[in-house]
Amino acid sequence: MAARLLAGFAVVLVLLRPAARAQTALPIFTDHLVNGFQSWSWATVNFTNSAPVYPTNAAASISVLAPNYGGLWLHHSDFSTALYTSLSFWIHGGTNGGQLLVVNGTLAGGSGSSYTLPALTANTWRQFTVPLSALGVAGKTNCTGFEIQSTSSGSVPVFYVSAVQLNAAAAPALTHLTVNAGQTLRAVDARWFGLNTAVWDSLLTPAGSAYLLKEMGTLALRFPGGSLSDEYHWASNKSLTNTWTWNVSFANFAQVATNVGTQTFITVNYGTGTAAEAAAWVANANVTNHYGFKYWEVGNEVYGTWETDSNAVPNDPFTYATRAQGYFQQMKAVDPTIKIGVVATPGDTSGVNNMNHSVVNPRTLQTVYGWTPVMLNTLSNLGVVPDFLIYHHYPEYTDTESDPFLLQTLGTWAGDAATLRQELTDFLGTTNGAKVEIVCTENNSNSGDQGRQSVSLVNGLYYADSVGQIMQTELNSMVWWDLRNGTDNKGNLDPVLYGWRLYGDLGLVGGTSTRYPPFYAAKLLQSFARPGDNVIAATNDYPLLSAYATRRADGAVSVLAINKDPAATITAQIHVTGFLPATNAAYHQFGETQDTAAQTGVGSPDVAAGTTNVAGTNFNYSFPPYSLTVLTLAPAPPRLVATGPVVPGQSAPLQLQGQTGVRYFVQASTNLAQWTTFATNTLTAATWNITNAPALPASRQYYRAVWQP
Repeated sequence: MAARLLAGFAVVLVLLRPAARAQTALPIFTDHLVNGFQSWSWATVNFTNSAPVYPTNAAASISVLAPNYGGLWLHHSDFSTALYTSLSFWIHGGTNGGQLLVVNGTLAGGSGSSYTLPALTANTWRQFTVPLSALGVAGKTNCTGFEIQSTSSGSVPVFYVSAVQLNAAAAPALTHLTVNAGQTLRAVDARWFGLNTAVWDSLLTPAGSAYLLKEMGTLALRFPGGSLSDEYHWASNKSLTNTWTWNVSFANFAQVATNVGTQTFITVNYGTGTAAEAAAWVANANVTNHYGFKYWEVGNEVYGTWETDSNAVPNDPFTYATRAQGYFQQMKAVDPTIKIGVVATPGDTSGVNNMNHSVVNPRTLQTVYGWTPVMLNTLSNLGVVPDFLIYHHYPEYTDTESDPFLLQTLGTWAGDAATLRQELTDFLGTTNGAKVEIVCTENNSNSGDQGRQSVSLVNGLYYADSVGQIMQTELNSMVWWDLRNGTDNKGNLDPVLYGWRLYGDLGLVGGTSTRYPPFYAAKLLQSFARPGDNVIAATNDYPLLSAYATRRADGAVSVLAINKDPAATITAQIHVTGFLPATNAAYHQFGETQDTAAQTGVGSPDVAAGTTNVAGTNFNYSFPPYSLTVLTLAPAPPRLVATGPVVPGQSAPLQLQGQTGVRYFVQASTNLAQWTTFATNTLTAATWNITNAPALPASRQYYRAVWQP
């Protein structure tokens, strides 16, 4: 949903814990449903029952009247049970008792198993803990919740349920995290470090915001962004037929963007604007003022009925594509160097607002009505190939927020990117589809009314994890919503959510300069990746630790570790192979310590930085609970690893004191002072036979192998 206006090396890390311990449980019902669970019950249920309750200080329990095989179903969209072992709850037999019930696990596209409870006891609370294995949902990625169902065909006395939760598995004693710098995934894109700006932000001036943007390392800005884009007339700095102007004009924004030196996305008005208006905007920006703003979006989320659209057929993909042709023609006639993007939503059946037009997917042969297929097919028929496809990502909505699920379900980035790429291929063809890049120009945890999660440390972890996930895909931007948005008191302030700020805000900054945790996450990422670096492969086998890695332009290896456990420190035994680190590593860290300092005023709320000893290729490091850590391993200086005379043209063993997987340079010299490289080899064994040594004077034959960063 649209954001809204509000006032060649390998590094192997083996993670250790002093002892196994249980992770934080996942509440389902406290005195109300939490963590995004909903009632899909087929019984008479009351979630505000005031007596009896458990525990005694609870505000409510669930009363259930379930005749004729009725049931209480606590439902959630697909989630993984990998971190949990059992379901526990307290249940009360009411004044009668004797109810015969079963507990069912439910799965999307399948069924779990049933666990029979003993007959309930009258006037007594009793706790049951049911293994997930007994419910057929252990280790599943598609669990959809749990049922407590009557086994009787007739009437059943009312019973009560309270304190429902999933109990966490003990953390593994060893968690393995591997970073392979020899496997380059892609180059770092400056547009991953982007930020939306807003026309209502009176502090969006070089003096009021440029220093904050530079502190965060912001490299891309978007304007005016959000749903307002389809109401905004840039020349007058007004929306719709309003007579008043916004705080920030396009000229004001351009001052900030050029002052900071960012790349820029401009969202032109599709919903109530014209192609001529958009072309005039390009002319003002790039011809009159020579800003060189490169990326231009046609509208914002107009596949959504929440978006203002005054066209005869609103929010319609065929109409959008037909009109977009005019935007492409007129805007590129002004400046042929600009790139123009169109809005999309993943999936052939997503964004179906009417059935006016359809298209047959040439790969699946299915007739579909979704926004993206119809839009792309229409553009293709008109001979238009967009420069980029625009994707927005908000995984949660108000009152369904869940800290654990937010941090554990980031895999949708890769799936959505793959879906959009498939749709480009399907409906533009392989050749034209490959010309289109995919960008994300809005991302935040929640698109509705904002609560405490939005300004908590959890959203800072989500910010960094989003960038890490995007780095594993072909998405070429991540533009956060937004710099300043304004505080919100209508969102979810439930104490089940982490955080101490009792309000919400989609912005990274509140007021003049109040920096929220996502601000510091953005700031910390400067020490992890910048343009010129490369993303390298990183894998780990523990869901509560995310790890990503880059090979820096200076030869260093940086590892970003995100500890998503709110209580446990994860101690890492870091084993480095194929990379020779210097004796010291730099660290940058942000987590509970800094967030507590912001709350109490004691200590520094800023990103912590320092150095740690690296004892060769094996060293320990502890990642605190709910924290972001960047470890930067500098390469060791070049060093001699072996030397000795050999007979030219013959094989001679050279014993290398290095490591497999490292690239060595074999050099020759006649005086031990000037060396010439004549071969390179990535070491696969301790002994390497040289067969192509150059002929040197018999008395001055010297050869060596050195490792260089």
